[in-house]
This record gives sequence, C-alpha cells and structure tokens, in this order.
Amino acid sequence: MNTLQLFIVHRLPNSYRWLTGFAGSKVEPIPQCAQSEDDCLVGLKLLSPVDNAWQVMNKLSQALTDIEVDCAVLECEGEPCLFVDRQDEFAATCRLKNFGVAIAETFSGQNPF
Repeated sequence: MNTLQLFIVHRLPNSYRWLTGFAGSKVEPIPQCAQSEDDCLVGLKLLSPVDNAWQVMNKLSQALTDIEVDCAVLECEGEPCLFVDRQDEFAATCRLKNFGVAIAETFSGQNPF
C-alpha cells in the first residue's frame, strides 16, 4: 500500500454544492447544509502549502476513487481542494487516514478536545 505521509488536510468551514450546470467542475458555498440534502459537498484542503499541491490532491482523489468514493479536485479559495459528497465524508477521511494523511480537527472553546 502506498502512503502519503506528512500531509495534513482539513475540512473547509463551509458546505458546498455543485454550481448549476457545472456538476463535477465548479462548486459554490451554501450557508447551511441540511442533513437530508443530497447535493451537499464537503471540501478538504491541505493545511500547509506545498509546491506540488495539485499532484498531492490528485493522489488523494485516486485513493478515494480506488474505493469507489466519488470526488473531484477543484480550485477553491485559490488552492486545490478535494470535494466529496457529505454522506461519503467518513469513508473518505478513513481512507485518507489509512494512507497516512492526517486530518486536522477544529477545536472550539466549548469542546477543546
């Protein structure tokens, strides 16, 4: 098994959906993602910039495609981001962790750990 060690990704704070007419190629942020929304996407991006960010994100995408998790690598906020369906988020992060990718978690003052 190949691993992608020392890469850290984190979940973007917004929820996203495919831009009308551009499914699979462009996303737009949505204010609040309801649990039942079918077209709700989660975005992951590298925490620290690397020279080959597009290449890294494409490798992450391939790792997810290998287990049949639909995903897309698109530019968002000026950087390559990996988008997966909300219902596939846990499978995607589990697969990435198995490849040696760390997933950064958000901490709050109410729930620091």
